[in-house]
Amino acid sequence: MDDNPAYTYDIVREQVGTMDNIAEPPARAGWPDFSIYRPHPAASLLRAWLAESSNQTRALTGFFGDESPAVPLLQIVNPPLWELGHVAWFQEFWLHRGGDFDAPSILPHADRGYDSARVAHDTRWTLDLPDWPTTRAYFDAVLARSLSLLEREPLSDALAYFAQLAIFHQDMHNEAFSYTWQTLGYAMPVAFAEPRPPAAADIDIPASTLWLGAKPGTGFVFDNEKWAHEVEVAAFRIGRSAVSNAQYRDFVEAGGYARREFWSDAGWALRERLALEHPRYWQREAHGWSVRRFDRWLPLAPQEPVRHVSCHEAEAYCRWAGRRLPSEAEWEYAAADAGRLDCGRVWEWTSSRFGPYPGFAADPYKEYSAPWFAEEHRVLRGGSFATPRRLLRATWRNFYKPERADMFCGFRSCAL
Repeated sequence: MDDNPAYTYDIVREQVGTMDNIAEPPARAGWPDFSIYRPHPAASLLRAWLAESSNQTRALTGFFGDESPAVPLLQIVNPPLWELGHVAWFQEFWLHRGGDFDAPSILPHADRGYDSARVAHDTRWTLDLPDWPTTRAYFDAVLARSLSLLEREPLSDALAYFAQLAIFHQDMHNEAFSYTWQTLGYAMPVAFAEPRPPAAADIDIPASTLWLGAKPGTGFVFDNEKWAHEVEVAAFRIGRSAVSNAQYRDFVEAGGYARREFWSDAGWALRERLALEHPRYWQREAHGWSVRRFDRWLPLAPQEPVRHVSCHEAEAYCRWAGRRLPSEAEWEYAAADAGRLDCGRVWEWTSSRFGPYPGFAADPYKEYSAPWFAEEHRVLRGGSFATPRRLLRATWRNFYKPERADMFCGFRSCAL
C-alpha cells in the first residue's frame, strides 16, 4: 500500500466518527429477502457474541506485540497481520458500508489490501500493510462502531443477517488462527475445553427420505446449505464417535502407510510426496507415540479422536478396517437426531464432494461458496473443539481439499 503516513493510530481514531455520515446503502439487486433467515437473535445477544469473538481474536493475536514475526509463505496459512486486518475490513464492509465499494472505509486503501477475493494469497506477504498498532486500532474502531450500531438501531432482518455474517466470519478466522499456530508450532494463547470421552460402537440408521439442507425460517444459514431437498438414504451403520487415536494407531502399526492397496492414486501420491509413515505431528518415542499440540509434544491420548489426518488418510484407514466414510447425507441424517452422534470434537471428513444444492443461488457474500465448486473439495461436518457452539448445526457444510490436514479434522466411519 502507498500513502503510508495515513496509517497512524491517530488518523484511524479520529476518523471513526465519519462512519456515522455514511448513508444507508440502497437495496442490492439480487439480494434475498432477509426475512427467510428469521428467527434471528436479539440485538443484545449479537452484541455479546461480537464482543466474545473479538476478545478471542485479541487473545489469539496479542502475543505478537508490535512486530510481525517471519511467517513462511504457505498455502495453508495467512500472514497474521494481514488476517487481522481482513477480519476488521470484512466487518466494516458488510455492516457499515453495505457491501458497497463506493462507500469509504475509515482506513485508506483498505479495499486494496484486505479483500480476500481480489488480493491473491501469495501477495499478502509483500503488501505494504499498516503495522500492528494501526491494524489493532482499525479493528477496535470497527468493533466500537458495530457495538454502537447494534445498540441504537432497530434490528431489521438485513442488519441481523449481516451482523451474524460478520460474527461467524470472525469466529471462523479465530479457528483459522488456531490452525496456523498449530502449523507453525506456536504456543496456543487461549484455552479450549478438553475433549469428552468418546461413545462406543456403531448405531443402526434405518432407510429414509431425508430433507438434505436447511429450510427457510430456521435462522441464519450460509448459501451452500440452501435449500432442503429430498434425498433417499439407504439403511446404514455408522460409528457413534469419531475414530480414536488408538484405532488409528493400530492402522499405523500394521504398516498401513506402506501398503499401496489401501490408498487411492491421489492418496498414495500425497503419501509419497510428503514421505508420510504416520499422521503429521506424530512421532515414535521409546515409551510409545507422542503428538505435537501447538508448541508441545505430549503422549498420544488413546481415546481422543485422531486429528490432523487428510481425507486420503481417512480413506486408507477405512479400506484397511473394512469400513467407509459416510456421505454428507448419511452424516446429516444421523446427526439430525440430537444426541445420536458424538459430534463437535473434530471436523469430520465425508465421502461427498463439495458442490451446490439444486437451485443454488449465492448470497451477498458471493465468494463464500461458489468459487470453490470447480475444484475438488470434500465436505466436512460436525465442528471441532475450537468451533463456537453458536455455529454448530446439522446442516452446516465445511469444505477443504482432500489433502489438507492442518485443520482440527478427523473422521468417523460406516460399516460396509
